[in-house]
Amino acid sequence: MATNSIRSDALEPTRAELRAARPAERVARLVPVYGLPLLTLLLIAGFSLALPDTFPTMLNLRSIVSDKAIIALLSLAAMIPMVTGKIDLTVGYGIVLWHVLAISLQTVSGLPWPLAVLIVVLLSAATGFLNGLLVEVARIDSFIATLGTGTVLYALALWYTGGRQVVGVLPRDFLALNSTFVFGLPITGYYVLGLAVVLWFLLEHVPLGRYLYAIGANPKAAALNGIPVERFTILAFVASGTLTGIAGVLLAAKLRIGQASVGLEFLLPALVGAFLGSTTIKPGRVNVWGTVVGVVILAVGIAGIQQIGGSFWVEPLFNGVTLLVAIGIAGYAQRRRGAAGRRQLLEPAPAPALAPAPDAPRAG
Repeated sequence: MATNSIRSDALEPTRAELRAARPAERVARLVPVYGLPLLTLLLIAGFSLALPDTFPTMLNLRSIVSDKAIIALLSLAAMIPMVTGKIDLTVGYGIVLWHVLAISLQTVSGLPWPLAVLIVVLLSAATGFLNGLLVEVARIDSFIATLGTGTVLYALALWYTGGRQVVGVLPRDFLALNSTFVFGLPITGYYVLGLAVVLWFLLEHVPLGRYLYAIGANPKAAALNGIPVERFTILAFVASGTLTGIAGVLLAAKLRIGQASVGLEFLLPALVGAFLGSTTIKPGRVNVWGTVVGVVILAVGIAGIQQIGGSFWVEPLFNGVTLLVAIGIAGYAQRRRGAAGRRQLLEPAPAPALAPAPDAPRAG
């Protein structure tokens, strides 16, 4: 029978541990948890002092939100299979085909934009379902399976476009999916915030999320506890595929043209954001707000470096180095967590207290 309470395997200290720790130990325990958000704030402060006329402005904030919202959606999409211990590379390949299809269904096939969006989202969900089957039923490694599926999707985009751009007049309501501003900021930022809140609630406060984390920690133990591992893993890939399709629709509304050469550049920063998400807030465990912080620090770092005068090759270099650092930190956190678990298993259980012997009866 499945348990309703799976103990967290993250490395964040509990409130009881913090209360019992000395001030120096408390700081040392909190640095891995909140170090990345603090670094983000330091970067913002540093770039604001170095670039007072351009960085701390509403125009720069709008530009960052507009440019990185789609990457944030893809990072959250990639994060979901990572919770179960799997990886989905189609978040970078699929968006190429989905944004092309979202435009061509309207401009070439003449479909209404809501129907075109629905078709794209359903196809992306079906692709996620296929990935889940390849991983759980065919037992193909998730990296290999999604790399193969993603390459096929990219090839279909090349075949469909013939290497040419897909252009045409798009409905104003469709373009408004990306171009609308709310309280001075692009609406895509609110999409990311809303999605993050929903995923956080599902992963942290619903049994579904605890089951997914249990699968990622130990799928065999999860199965022995009655959790349907295959079903939930496939569901994670379906969710990832669906979010990738939505990101493709928003990319189409942003670019207003479809071309197969656009989209692959989102794969690396999306994975970087997701991997960084396992190094903060809940170190050692992929989590929603850590992923959001990972995307924010990428956006802030790249925007600041570009405004200082960094060359065009700085962004891929920054993404690549950050990915290596994130994977290294995540691996260290996993090893530290495993060592802590082994220590708990090896610690002897405290001996039960013995009741005092009753007084001997006095002789009459």
